[in-house]
Amino acid sequence: MKKIWLISFIFIITLAATYISLPYGLNFKIGNFSVDKKWDLKLGLDLAGGSQLTFEADMSNIPAEKKTSALEGVRNVIERRVNLFGVSEPSVQTSNFEGKDRIIVELPGFNDTKQAASLIGQTAQLQFVEVKDVPATKDASASSTLVPTDLTGADLKSAGVEFDSQTGKPVISLQFTDEGGKKFEKITGRNIGKPLPIILDNQIVSAPNVQQQITGGSAQISGDFTVEEAKQLSIQLNAGALPVPVHIIDERTVEATLGALSVKQSILAGIVGLSMVVIFMAFSYGKLGLVADIGLFIFAVISLALYKLIPITVTLPGIAGFMLSIGMAVDSNILIFERFKEEKQKRNIADALEISFGKAWDSIRDANVATIIASLILMNPMDWSFLQSSGPVRGFAITLLMGILISLFTGLFVSRNLLRLFIKGGKNK
Repeated sequence: MKKIWLISFIFIITLAATYISLPYGLNFKIGNFSVDKKWDLKLGLDLAGGSQLTFEADMSNIPAEKKTSALEGVRNVIERRVNLFGVSEPSVQTSNFEGKDRIIVELPGFNDTKQAASLIGQTAQLQFVEVKDVPATKDASASSTLVPTDLTGADLKSAGVEFDSQTGKPVISLQFTDEGGKKFEKITGRNIGKPLPIILDNQIVSAPNVQQQITGGSAQISGDFTVEEAKQLSIQLNAGALPVPVHIIDERTVEATLGALSVKQSILAGIVGLSMVVIFMAFSYGKLGLVADIGLFIFAVISLALYKLIPITVTLPGIAGFMLSIGMAVDSNILIFERFKEEKQKRNIADALEISFGKAWDSIRDANVATIIASLILMNPMDWSFLQSSGPVRGFAITLLMGILISLFTGLFVSRNLLRLFIKGGKNK
């Protein structure tokens, strides 16, 4: 009974992963309930093209000893702004060319260079201003003027989209720093019943009315926003300010560097390689090899499904990481099967199979742990400055790490249980 449940679980996972891997998506309607969902692979700049922007930082007013940290600050802010687009695996790199400090931004699959440049390259400080009434004169009626306050983007910790619990409408939540919260409390206290405009790049992005004095360092901007308008406003507020001015010197839409023909050739090469591995396993290990091939198919569809669901941006280095993980998955099966050849001479097949998995596990564990450590170093998830942070290298590391973890699942859980099901016990003659 336990085997039946395990095999059923494997079958359901495989079926679901296969369906997600196919390009059809999910589309059905039952009464008023409908689902229209399609999962697409996100391709990187080298496979699908995208936007490439080059900015130059004005370091003329920065002391020489602080230029390195200032440029890194620019890179960090630009990277934070890039992440607001929701682009998977962007690349933000610094470079020095003929004494000029530059930041090169690559946005896979994002082709609106004007929108990207306008948001990423903003240098004006986010600022909260007060509306002051100007007394009427003999020649003019009373009017208003905007007076800057000391509350700026540096005092704003974060902005995000939430939904009002009573109306269900989208609102923008603001979270200030400790110092910013104190400033905001004083400003709202003296502007009750008045608008409090928020200015970015010399433009008013919002002018909410102050209902009461706000304490605690957090607030909400409510109004008749659509979800998209609320999201755009939160993006503008989160953009903040760059530590030094930058100006764009080059913007271009990048076509796929490999080209459609090269992509097809790469896919063909992968299919040929996998086919050769499948044939080799089947001829070398017979029924065991066929079970390993089934496990390899399950490994492939689960990997592809996760790439679509997470999603992972697939680049050429990422494909290389995936292919390498396939090799390691096959290598684990070979270790188990070679041990099985020895053990089945001493005992019945069922016992030999269990012992083979147990004895081969030490070698499989050590090899995979070493690869996982190397993948984590290449990924640099903590963004340590002494390690690399290149987008393509991270793409390779992510797909390799995922491949190793999935191969451990398919090798030690899927293949093992399939072998238990298909291989019968008894003395080997």
